[in-house]
Amino acid sequence: MKILLVSQYFWPENFVINDLVRKMVDHGHEVTVLTGKPNYPVGKIFTGYSSRGVQRELFHDHIDVFRVPIFPRGGGGPFRLFLNYLSFVMSGVLLSPALLRGRKFDSVLVFAPSPIISAIPAILLKWLSKAHLAVWVQDLWPDSLSATGFIRNKVVLRMVGWIVQGIYVCADTLLVQSKAFKVPVSRYVRKDKVFYYPNSYLDAPPQPEVCNQLPAELVALLEKNFCLVFAGNLGTAQSVETLVSAAERVKHLAGCKLVLVGSGSMVEWIEKQRVIRGLDNLVLAGSFPSSVMPHVFSRAAGLLVTLKREEIFAYTIPSKVQAYLAAGRPIIAALDGEGARVIKEAEAGLTCSAEDSVGLADCVEQLFFMPADARNKFGQSGREYFLANFEMTRQSERLVEILGERMNKGRRASK
Repeated sequence: MKILLVSQYFWPENFVINDLVRKMVDHGHEVTVLTGKPNYPVGKIFTGYSSRGVQRELFHDHIDVFRVPIFPRGGGGPFRLFLNYLSFVMSGVLLSPALLRGRKFDSVLVFAPSPIISAIPAILLKWLSKAHLAVWVQDLWPDSLSATGFIRNKVVLRMVGWIVQGIYVCADTLLVQSKAFKVPVSRYVRKDKVFYYPNSYLDAPPQPEVCNQLPAELVALLEKNFCLVFAGNLGTAQSVETLVSAAERVKHLAGCKLVLVGSGSMVEWIEKQRVIRGLDNLVLAGSFPSSVMPHVFSRAAGLLVTLKREEIFAYTIPSKVQAYLAAGRPIIAALDGEGARVIKEAEAGLTCSAEDSVGLADCVEQLFFMPADARNKFGQSGREYFLANFEMTRQSERLVEILGERMNKGRRASK
């Protein structure tokens, strides 16, 4: 199958789509990528790239990647983010037809975390190439814009809803990363266009040669203490206040450390709170490449995931959950809805409600005093659930199966 991937985000930015594309190509499919200049999450165009002009390069030796100009997101303020989102749409619409002239595709696939409007260039390319358009919905607009406070004006939110509905109507297939997404997405479009297709994770053993990228102090900390690791973005959506308050409640547990690996808008606030509250058990470890995270996870006593208490987040399975399950370590989660359901169904750890710092601290204490074999059982159950539901090799095959089935149905309907 010949697939055009349209995504504002792609390698060397760290997203699940990178490995998924490699897997599809390894299975014999041809993938071409239309994307922007990498600038996430730091906000600056990565070294070796320019915000201006188009660029063509190879990924994984033989995957064509076409990059269009983009306005860097900077520090992530609303105005700069708006310009960042809009610049990809405008560049994609104006430049992609010429960049991809003469190329034939069976399917156009949109990887659509925020912003969903990145699908607009793909709609044009669908019409020009007469290809099947599938949009992989990672975030629920306009709901998430309201929940995060990015947009508060009800008129603007209603207008965004109209745009989202237009995108969904133009798509031939809508893939949703969570079963709970089906109902809100179906408010805008026919239910028979909506299919559950979860995020997956590349199951690869830790590579010994990359372990030296971890500071020796961090390795020693993980190996000598009962460390619970939180990995990923440290922003407002992750309810870092819950983590800080829970850390304060478990200060009495000797050798128990909450280790936060990642970066984000709340890092400075966390550091201030750590100092003000005297939280020696709360560690800001910094950010590291995804290739070394299996080394961090394998040394952790457990893995932490938190989100804000918002209806929109209850629909979501945080992408770190798949990585945590793959690691085979116990999970402690302060989540509502779909994310909590997966962890409970997998019997992979302990959960409490979102923003419940008391409940999170109780879960930490339970795991701390739990016998090692009980903790290991959590990890083993989670690992088995991952292999059955989120392992990337199988999920990449499933994606092509869904696209093929939908394309065949479309051909039959048009006869």
